[in-house]
Amino acid sequence: TLSFNPSHLEIVNPVVVGSVYSRQRRRGEDGKDKVLAVLIHGDAAVAGQGVNQEMLNFAQTRGYGVGGTVHIVVNNQIGFTTSDPRDYRSSLYCTDIFKMAEAPIFHVNGDDPEAVALVTSVAMEYRKTFKKDVVVDIVCYRKLGHNEQDEPMVTQPLMYKKIQQHPGTRKLYADKLVAEGVLAVEGPEEIIADYRAHLDRGELLYNPVLAGYKHPMTIDWTPFVSPQYIENCDTKVPIGELQRLSERLTTVPENFTLHSRVKKIIDDRRQMGEGKLPVDWGMAENLAYASLLVSGYGVRISGEDVGRSTFFHRHAALHDQNREHWDSGTYHPLKHLQERQGGFQCFDSVLSEEAVLAFEYGYTSANPYELVVWEAQFGDFANGAQVVIDQFIASGEAKWGRASGLVLLLPHGYEGQGPEHSSARIERYMQLCAEMNMEVCQPSTPAQVFHMLRRQGVRNQRKPLIVFSPKSLLRHKDATSTLEELSDGEFQRVIGEVEPINPKKVTRVVFCSGKVYYELVAARHEKKIAHIAIARLEQFYPFPQESFQEELAKYPKATEVVWCQEEPRNQGAWYWIASRQHLSRSLSDKQHLLLVSRPASASPAVGYYSKHNAQQKALIDSALGEIEYYKLA
Repeated sequence: TLSFNPSHLEIVNPVVVGSVYSRQRRRGEDGKDKVLAVLIHGDAAVAGQGVNQEMLNFAQTRGYGVGGTVHIVVNNQIGFTTSDPRDYRSSLYCTDIFKMAEAPIFHVNGDDPEAVALVTSVAMEYRKTFKKDVVVDIVCYRKLGHNEQDEPMVTQPLMYKKIQQHPGTRKLYADKLVAEGVLAVEGPEEIIADYRAHLDRGELLYNPVLAGYKHPMTIDWTPFVSPQYIENCDTKVPIGELQRLSERLTTVPENFTLHSRVKKIIDDRRQMGEGKLPVDWGMAENLAYASLLVSGYGVRISGEDVGRSTFFHRHAALHDQNREHWDSGTYHPLKHLQERQGGFQCFDSVLSEEAVLAFEYGYTSANPYELVVWEAQFGDFANGAQVVIDQFIASGEAKWGRASGLVLLLPHGYEGQGPEHSSARIERYMQLCAEMNMEVCQPSTPAQVFHMLRRQGVRNQRKPLIVFSPKSLLRHKDATSTLEELSDGEFQRVIGEVEPINPKKVTRVVFCSGKVYYELVAARHEKKIAHIAIARLEQFYPFPQESFQEELAKYPKATEVVWCQEEPRNQGAWYWIASRQHLSRSLSDKQHLLLVSRPASASPAVGYYSKHNAQQKALIDSALGEIEYYKLA
């Protein structure tokens, strides 16, 4: 299989490795003997692009190792126009990066095809025997320029004078075969003429062993690529099944000592399953995975700290306080739900975003039957993987017709902790939305995340899902759900006003998303406001226009419609919503649109807690009509 490849050179490498890992898993224990990753590099790119270091760093890890990759370096000794040794790298060989993985490196003359074949055979034997990466560095040259406009003589005059005088590898090898008596003098030209005649006649240049053969492991993606966007599906789970799964999720082996804080969380989850406590975020997420696993779907969670989770809410991996990880010290309840279930993978990744996210994308491109989740340690960490998001996740379906159901969990929330880890950059993802290419959601309750994840797994549609997941809501006293909401509900793309207010008295409707909703409701209670309704937008894209209009239609006397966001005006969802007129197209002649946000800012958030609080108070007061903060006519 030849992988699809954007012009970002090396970024495709971990995508290929992820796809290979997925194919190997489908083939069972000896999968690493049946599927091989072969990566072709350029000399300048392999040394210059850091994604290769990230990929080599996880080459022998449990959750990402494919039993060795064969690397072919086409070393033409000139990267685009740079070949001055003072500029193109700091090491002697372009392949020195592979020394970090202790990979054997074979340097071979590209003008000697038999030598290339020999070392490639040795490389294959090494990979087969030791299950580690190996490199074949083919030292050669580039006949033509970097592109159709390029004249390489301009920047490499002496090199290209030699290249112009070079007869070419084919001529050299042909002369060798003639000299050795393997071919007659006219033999090479006859082979060339015969080859061209095949091309002219439109014939195959090779003879397939079996015409029309289809490999038994080939996956039919047709059921997962619907021509029409599928908004929702049945994500209900009987309450009795939720209770059974809760009991399994809160059962640990005998003599397995939990940390006291973790034990309290597990004990609370047992009571949640019994209906004695409301369901929190971590329990709902685990129940979503459990319900998929017992239905036969696989689940894979990957990223930094995902077993425990950065904000200490998931605990899909439990750690014995008296044993090390490798000494039976880690227990995954999701692997022990019942005798027959889908496979569960949970790996704390190396400290990498770009290569790991590319790996997970590649994994999903080869398997539609698993829910694959990559979680950023903080939402803004995905910045380091922007090439993957731009070149594959957002555009892969449009460019190559390749579907992916990858889920990105990006922690997002203005908690007054400075600019670095506040924003998952909603605006960047919204800018990439078009042609129903992905879903972008910001759920606000445990039931919502439960149904959202189940929808992603069971719906016959594979599109990337971008989730702005919360921080403070993970343990917020009001951000809870009941077991009944998990068993009977569905993912609501818009959650309307849930409190008993009189719709005929409402003069202002505030639409918002995320944790600011709870602050708005708390302030409305405190101020005893009865004329303002508050609704939540849970899915940004595809925009739920019909649900939005239905909610707005409930308030015939509302003259003001507010979009309230915690992010600065030039960030968040506002520009995208405004540019597409999603809100304004639903307004009547008597209604006008107001924006409430932080002022436009170059930074995602302020660095002082006191200033954050002042901004947040102004934001809430403005949304509730106490002060005029920002108005858009």
